[in-house]
Amino acid sequence: MREIVLTGGGTGGHIFPMRAVAEELLARGEPAESVVVVGSRRGQEKDLLGDLPVQLILLPGRGIRRSLRPTALVDNVVATMGLILALLRATWRTAIRRPRVVVSFGGYASLVTTVAAVLSGRRVVTVELDAVPSAAQRVVLRRVRVRCVAFGNEDPRSVVTGVPLRDSVVAVNRTVRVSWGAPDRHEPFTIVVMTGSLGARSVNETIGALAQEFRQQPLRIIHVTGRRDYAACVSRWQPLASDLLRYELLAFADMSELWSQADMAICRAGATTVAELCALSIPSILVPLPGAPGDHQTKNALRLVEVGAALAIADGELSSNSLAQAIEVVMQPATLGAMTRAAGSLGHPAATKKIVDEILRVIQ
Repeated sequence: MREIVLTGGGTGGHIFPMRAVAEELLARGEPAESVVVVGSRRGQEKDLLGDLPVQLILLPGRGIRRSLRPTALVDNVVATMGLILALLRATWRTAIRRPRVVVSFGGYASLVTTVAAVLSGRRVVTVELDAVPSAAQRVVLRRVRVRCVAFGNEDPRSVVTGVPLRDSVVAVNRTVRVSWGAPDRHEPFTIVVMTGSLGARSVNETIGALAQEFRQQPLRIIHVTGRRDYAACVSRWQPLASDLLRYELLAFADMSELWSQADMAICRAGATTVAELCALSIPSILVPLPGAPGDHQTKNALRLVEVGAALAIADGELSSNSLAQAIEVVMQPATLGAMTRAAGSLGHPAATKKIVDEILRVIQ
């Protein structure tokens, strides 16, 4: 049976969307043996996708380091050799198996498989999670049949589908939170801070300092520090019993639970985070990761800023003062309502279904 190949990975931001699409294909009746996921041995694919009833192929190789340091140059020589070996294996397999379509989710793990697909004349679809295609996707962009994009562009091949999200996120009920200011609401205004599984030290330190300044404010801050900085944050900023501020420190959390409690979010601007904020109509202050490939996080943030869904603060300009000013702006009832509506206008809770629709349309 000819296959549908999903390729990408290396990080959870690519892997979870691949998983969502694979599960939707299976739910639509696609036989498990016809769905193949191709990723990297060095990434998290084995841990995050290993329980799926589909074939999982892990190729050798790693991404290229963007540095001129001697150690980076040596690593890049090794990485290039790994990519060549992976390309040879992918080309051979693609020529033999002749998949119906190859779907690229970006990341270095997708490069060799999509190049092999182009060399073999196979159909290629890209799922572009950020405001700009990844470097691996740009290599083959001219040969792509359909581009499933998070944000609109002028390419006639592009279809705005949004980013695939977990069912637990799509199911979040935020009816109570979007009624801020209603007479019958008694919960404090809640700010959720989240910058990834490891966390972001610059954001963590700023939030901790801000919490000290806000100690007598009737607010709630749920601060997900990430595992790396949690112990240090707790030892420095454990809230006092006399504080009016409810300041909660967590190392890790199920964000589908926290998003239901958020009136506002402070986050990095990765593709999945931005997609969740928009799908759930959550106003936000975004602090893009500096040095992200292609500066894609800044471009993601600017798409939200352009429509009034978010404010953005550059990492180098982040301070307790600049953040406090931004929070004060967002908390104004009229501003909060406008940002909530603007975020929702960019949301695509049915993104996974739309992407699978496009994949099946290409192979018909």
